[in-house]
Amino acid sequence: MEGRASPSREPRVRAVADVLCRGPVEPLIFFANFALVLQGPVTTQYLWYRFSADLGYNGTHDRGGCSNHTVNPTVQEVETLTSHWTLYMNLGGLLVGLFSSTLLGAWSDCVGRRRLLVLASFGLLLQALVSIFVVQLQLHVGYFVLGRILCALFGDFSGLLAAGFASVADVSSSHSRTIRMALLEACIGVAGMLASLLGGHWLQAQGYANPFWLALALLIVMTLYAAFCFGETMKEPTPARLFTLRHHRSIVQLYLASAPEKSRKHLALYSLVIFVVVTVHFGAEDILTIYELSKPLCWDSKLIGYGSAARHLQYLSSLLGLRLLQSCLADTWVAEIGLAFNILGMVVFAFATTTPLMFTGYGLLFLSLVITPIVRAKLSKLVSKSEQGALFSAVACMNSLAMLTASSIFNSLYPATLNFMKGFPFLLGAGLLFIPAILIGMLERTHPHPEFQ
Repeated sequence: MEGRASPSREPRVRAVADVLCRGPVEPLIFFANFALVLQGPVTTQYLWYRFSADLGYNGTHDRGGCSNHTVNPTVQEVETLTSHWTLYMNLGGLLVGLFSSTLLGAWSDCVGRRRLLVLASFGLLLQALVSIFVVQLQLHVGYFVLGRILCALFGDFSGLLAAGFASVADVSSSHSRTIRMALLEACIGVAGMLASLLGGHWLQAQGYANPFWLALALLIVMTLYAAFCFGETMKEPTPARLFTLRHHRSIVQLYLASAPEKSRKHLALYSLVIFVVVTVHFGAEDILTIYELSKPLCWDSKLIGYGSAARHLQYLSSLLGLRLLQSCLADTWVAEIGLAFNILGMVVFAFATTTPLMFTGYGLLFLSLVITPIVRAKLSKLVSKSEQGALFSAVACMNSLAMLTASSIFNSLYPATLNFMKGFPFLLGAGLLFIPAILIGMLERTHPHPEFQ
């Protein structure tokens, strides 16, 4: 009859309408990273300020103190404490996140992406709220660790990314998936760049509290967007229990169960590539702010904001570079070029003693972030549509393990090498990046896959 759809077609029509008429996932990722980057360097500088005050150091990082060539043991102690508490925050959040992000990511294959996006957004909101209490009430810095753990219980940023990338895989074709992954990562970069520029100036003008208040406001809006505006990308979500081992088993089966469309060897080795690349990326990011605050660079909050903006500009430059290079090179070779520039940038950081040299290092990283969208797209093509959430929660697990490893290695190594070579962790990072470069080349040479080109 006219005006009446058949029962079998009705759910499908509604699902397609949801995807077309409701909001995409990109604004969620954009505002989440904006809020996180706004808080990250401010938290590090707040820790520096608190420990400086506790130890009787003036904490202003003035140029006169930096120009003094004698080693100040108090400053070294401030650096060590800041590095160690950064490690404690990361460890607290990431250990919990290893369990929660994998559970929630696989659960989203059943119930849809929206629920995970709402939970992860709410967790980020709680973390910002705890940070505000710490700064406004001068609470013990250990509460920062509590905020990270609360955030991780609800999926953390890694859970948000897992749902975001899975939703892109839900609606993108095999041909367009790499560039769609890169576009989502570019949202991360542009948000980070804007937040870095704003955060540095704002901190210098009005202190530590206001950036956290803005982050809280954005996260409230973001949680409401996830709940009421995001267009569910799964066509037919089905109810499923959250707390069951079935979700974790589905992730294990990705790597153990044989299937015609996937290679377990490729899944494992490309996951290792993600692990190493993310370890180096977050390890360097963890110590860069401390590295820039201390001698011989002695950056103020404005310069730290510019440096963080340059770091996030790499997401946008990598997207443009990927788009241009894909017209004449296979994805594998684009990834190898990105790794080569990443290695060069790390080496420059290791020996940087002046501001221009530091920004030269940032400039050399302009293609460093083409690797992750390429490898994510390769992994996505190796599994079925019904396994995308499990896959990207496994990738989120790899990210969490990588961040845990990065925090353990880089935040422990940096204080230990202060006396003989401050930049040694960056040299270590450059050396580690040869591993994914060799793995990607080996996989392509021994088992070329035309569909990955």
